[in-house]
Amino acid sequence: MKRVILCLFFLGVAGMLAVFGLSSYMKSHTADHILSAEEAEELEADCILILGCGVREDGTPSLMLRDRLETGIALYEAEAAEKLLMSGDHSRKEYDEVNTMKKFAMERGIPSEDIFMDHAGFSTYDSMYRARDIFCAEKVIIVTQEYHLPRALYVAEKLGLEAYGVAALDVNYRGQAYREFREMLARAKDFCTAWIQPEPKYLGEEIPVSGNGNLTND
Repeated sequence: MKRVILCLFFLGVAGMLAVFGLSSYMKSHTADHILSAEEAEELEADCILILGCGVREDGTPSLMLRDRLETGIALYEAEAAEKLLMSGDHSRKEYDEVNTMKKFAMERGIPSEDIFMDHAGFSTYDSMYRARDIFCAEKVIIVTQEYHLPRALYVAEKLGLEAYGVAALDVNYRGQAYREFREMLARAKDFCTAWIQPEPKYLGEEIPVSGNGNLTND
């Protein structure tokens, strides 16, 4: 029994060291592609890819999502790209990240045809894969919180996208310590996923982001 316990202990330690190592590698590997908003304005990207997150019960964006949207809209207004791609979870009728995101952007004066919705961006990996295969993007500016950018950029690179990241407003959100820990585990998972490159659950017909975003309306 003691040997089993020791074995499990050392396996656990080895696993945590691997997680820390992969997390550190991913952060250092992608650091040069995290830009300021001013730097990103010069990129002339195909689109600004805003990653979805929580929506409140009343259908308004959470604080984290609002900060992502504000950053992405500012980049659009600075002509960093001509299109916005809102990628998030719309797996249920009663929970809809992407229409919430599009509505927010339109209320800021952005034309509907410049806003694409990826209704099946259920994970960071799915969002990057579908940006490439469904929306035919090649060069993207990813907008999310800073802690999330290394994983998004790493996955995008492994999928062949030319990707750069701009961090949303730096805020100490409630529960951030837990989020940081969970993100370390997610980096290790997506390190493997990005090498295996499985197809997402949903793909579909191409809707090039160079066209009309109204084609993604539901």
